[in-house]
Amino acid sequence: MKKICFLIGNLNNSGGTERVTTLIANALAEKKYQVSILSLTDGRQPFFELVPSIKTYSLYPEKISFKKNFFGAVWRIRKFVTQHQIDTLVVVDSISCIFTVPALFGLNITHICWEHFNFNVNLGVKYRDIGRKWAAKYCDYVVTLTKRDKELWEQGIKNIKAKIIPIANPSPFEVQENMPSLDYKTILCVGRLTHQKGFDLLITAWARVAQQVPDWKIVIVGSGEDELMLQQMAKDFEVEDSIVFAGQQKNMDTFYRQASFFCMTSRFEGLPMVLLEAQSYGLPIVAFDCDTGPAEIIDHNINGLLVEPGNINGLINSLLELINLSNIQYEKMSSNVVENSVRYSVNPIVKQWLSIIK
Repeated sequence: MKKICFLIGNLNNSGGTERVTTLIANALAEKKYQVSILSLTDGRQPFFELVPSIKTYSLYPEKISFKKNFFGAVWRIRKFVTQHQIDTLVVVDSISCIFTVPALFGLNITHICWEHFNFNVNLGVKYRDIGRKWAAKYCDYVVTLTKRDKELWEQGIKNIKAKIIPIANPSPFEVQENMPSLDYKTILCVGRLTHQKGFDLLITAWARVAQQVPDWKIVIVGSGEDELMLQQMAKDFEVEDSIVFAGQQKNMDTFYRQASFFCMTSRFEGLPMVLLEAQSYGLPIVAFDCDTGPAEIIDHNINGLLVEPGNINGLINSLLELINLSNIQYEKMSSNVVENSVRYSVNPIVKQWLSIIK
């Protein structure tokens, strides 16, 4: 059976990237592929549960400077894939292709770059741009999370030789037995309290929405560097009584079950896992149509509403539109949400992966 290795930063981490890597790896292992996961650093205590047959390895036992150890990292990756006779290497995050492209040179190994970021975002790291260019030229496949991101790759890089294929992340969330209701009069928002997530835009819009629906509230779950600033904004706009800052929460179930809608105001995304989680509870969504992801998940006016990115008036109108739905309209939209959620279950996503793993 084919030997597949996933190369990831650190499997100990608890983020969305580690979660979906675990989902795909487990599904492949259950189909009798020999699966291993190689962390660049540590990774000896995976946060998410792995199928027992999956073996984990570490390139380095602890965090190091990869800038200073570039050639050492390349050599170690090459040594690992040859010693373990890897057939397919899946590189989780394009930036790591700066190591794997030279490491796999001349080897008969299927090389897949799995991009988890919006192409227009490099988070200030120029090596991510280099990694993307090398992946486009030297990898066999580049897997993007959305069709839109595939287009951005094709527009942003010349002389692409890799085959670029959009494969959505699978949802780790099973469809829940939940009966969302307008009676909860609650709009749920989840995410890190950072500039990217756009909670400042949400609060600005809510200041006007709350005047028309004083019995409704927003619940914001998450923590981050902007928390104090956002709390002060709520006071300045005099909406602190209708905005609940719930902090970071491990168990989100109760929050989803007591919400009427979900709202996402991000300035940019990859494929927002939080939208998939909200859909698993049948919650209609209003979200900025930012690059990338929301338009892949939300069918406008079918299972939610898409708003022009950064458009405060558009957000105000969309929030009020959902709040003022009739019960029949609301129940129909919620039903559509659940139907859409099934598209992101693990099995159909894994079938797409199997088409490129050779």
